[in-house]
Amino acid sequence: MNKKLFYKRAVTWIVSLATIFSIVFSLVYAGLPKSVSVFGKFDRLVPIYRVQTREKKVAISFDAAWGSDITPKLLDILKKHNIKTTFFLVKFWMEKYPEMTRLIAKEGHEIGNHSATHPKMGHISREKIISELKETHDKIKELTGQDASLFRPPFGDYSDTLITTANEMGYHVIQWDVDSLDWKDLSVSAIYDRVMKQIKPGSIVLFHNNGKHTAQALESIIVELKKRGYEIVPVSRLLIKDDYYIDKSTGEMRSTK
Repeated sequence: MNKKLFYKRAVTWIVSLATIFSIVFSLVYAGLPKSVSVFGKFDRLVPIYRVQTREKKVAISFDAAWGSDITPKLLDILKKHNIKTTFFLVKFWMEKYPEMTRLIAKEGHEIGNHSATHPKMGHISREKIISELKETHDKIKELTGQDASLFRPPFGDYSDTLITTANEMGYHVIQWDVDSLDWKDLSVSAIYDRVMKQIKPGSIVLFHNNGKHTAQALESIIVELKKRGYEIVPVSRLLIKDDYYIDKSTGEMRSTK
C-alpha cells in the first residue's frame, strides 16, 4: 500500500475513533450527577437527592412558583388520604397567594424555601443567595409561623457556594430522585408510570402545585403506594437527623452508623 494512502487512512480512522469517543463521553457525562467527574473524583458538593432507609418511606413534595388553581384539589386529596407533604414556596408566590400559603400550613404540610425570585441559584453571588433565602424564610415565618429548614433551588441549579451558604443558614438543600415531569402537562397515566417505575424506599418525588394533571395522578399514586406498604411523609421526616453524610456520586443521604 502506498505510504501516503496508508497515513491518510490512519488519520481518518483516528479522527473517527476520537469523534465516537467524544460522543460516548458526552452522553455518559450528561447522565452523571453534577458532583461527579468522569475520572472518579468528586469536584462539587451535592444536595440531597434521596435518603438511605430500610423502611418503606418516601417523601412527596410540591414546588409552587406560578398559579394556584389546582392547589385546593391537591390539598383535598392529601387530606382525604391523611397524607402530609412538603410544599416548596417562592416568595413572590406567597405574596400573590397569602391565604393559600396559610391554608397549606393549616392543613399540616411542611413549608420549604424555594427562593424569593426563582433565579438560577448556582449562578449568583453569596450575598444574593443570602438575600434570596432570608427574604423567603421571613415571609414563610410571617404567613405560617414555620421556621423553614429545607431549601430547594429553582431549576435544580446549584453550586458549592449555594450549598455551603444554605447549610450555614441552617438549611438542608433538597433535590429529588423521582421527577413526575407534571409541568410538561403529561397525561395522568404518563405521570403515574414515571413515578411508580422509579420510586423506592427513601425517594423524594417532585410534583408542582399547579400541574394540569397532577391532582388526578397524585390520587392514583397515593393509593398504589399505600397498597405496596409505603408510608408517605414530609421531606424532613425522611431525613437522617444525626451522623450522616451525602454520597457524592448519587446524592443519597446515608447514616455513618
